[in-house]
Amino acid sequence: MKEIEIDGVKYAPVTDAELCENYSIVRTYSAGVFAGEIVSRDGKECTMKNARRLWFWAGAASLSEMATKGTSDPDACKFPCAVAEVILTEVIEVLACTRIAQESIMGVKEWTQH
Repeated sequence: MKEIEIDGVKYAPVTDAELCENYSIVRTYSAGVFAGEIVSRDGKECTMKNARRLWFWAGAASLSEMATKGTSDPDACKFPCAVAEVILTEVIEVLACTRIAQESIMGVKEWTQH
């Protein structure tokens, strides 16, 4: 894989090899968007663990960019705490995340009203 170095930081293109094994962004028809580990899928139903609702995001033009690059503006994102498990029905989109995106999403400070 070719990479470049700028100011001592190495950059390389994102490839399929860098995808997480089961960390994904899942968009549903009416429950919103979640990022977490997919445990199982059956048709339009998906069970996830350690899932965060992506209630509001910034720093990514789309969920596709979020799944590939993560957020460039984590302080503006509103991602509440992760839930141990969630069963989502009416799944309409599943985006596999890269490791970079997973680290970015997991690194967003927990948003809370308290």
